[in-house]
Amino acid sequence: MTSTTHLRLLTTFEHSQDANQQVVSLANDEDPLTLKDNIETIERIELNFPHFTDGRAYSQAYLLRRRLGFKGDLRARGDVLIDQLVQMERTGFSSAVLKEGVDPSDAQRQFERFLAFYQSDVVTETPVLHRRALEPLK
Repeated sequence: MTSTTHLRLLTTFEHSQDANQQVVSLANDEDPLTLKDNIETIERIELNFPHFTDGRAYSQAYLLRRRLGFKGDLRARGDVLIDQLVQMERTGFSSAVLKEGVDPSDAQRQFERFLAFYQSDVVTETPVLHRRALEPLK
């Protein structure tokens, strides 16, 4: 995933049609490190947001991407709101199933609101201050 590629946003119907992969679902209280022995064979991992205020899936996503090097589709589902999408992308999610009634075009506009961040994340590993220090002098 690169900074120019955003989360793939899915409706619940599109998610139900997208079932041709090796999928593992993790509850938000399960340890993602239990998948380390077969992470290479998994095509998609679905992480659950039972309520939008429960952010444990962000930590799971970060661990899966950074510590385990998961390269497949990391999908958020459950109580997924528009306001969460940018943070989901920054912590490693590659797709999200939007809550019923959320317009995908409204959701896509979230990515236009925030074009850069000071901190590093899964998408951009070098913080702004270090990126500037690494740039050649002109």
